[in-house]
Amino acid sequence: VSQSRYLRAESNVTLSTTGIVQQLFENINISSTALTGTIDLDILSGTLFYYTADASANWTFNIRGNSATTLNSILPIGKSVTVTVLSAQGSTARYASTFKIDGSTIVPKWQGGTAPSSGYASSINIYTYVIVKTADATFTVFGSLTKFS
Repeated sequence: VSQSRYLRAESNVTLSTTGIVQQLFENINISSTALTGTIDLDILSGTLFYYTADASANWTFNIRGNSATTLNSILPIGKSVTVTVLSAQGSTARYASTFKIDGSTIVPKWQGGTAPSSGYASSINIYTYVIVKTADATFTVFGSLTKFS
């Protein structure tokens, strides 16, 4: 008889040797809110965000732990986190025009060398940001934008 077992880790789990993961699920934050203005992405609730309503204007992403916790306080130096945002687009494409961490503007290094100046209409735009902490409150960000339709 097969039984499902669940382990809830309230702190970090570190493997110092090779391990095998049978299955892994990731939290996704789904919102029917249209992207516009400044969007706080609270990564303590997960690093994958899906905005299902068509974006209504260009927007700014602000990455943080949550409203009471900075990313700087939870991400160790020499570690990274990947944040992915799925953005529905209508017939008028919008895009992420600014990127912030803990309220401070960071200019990502973009795949292909050029920051997006528009989104892709009538599709799902997927932004992926790899955030590398190089020193206290110092981050290097690598960004990409991909069209799915």
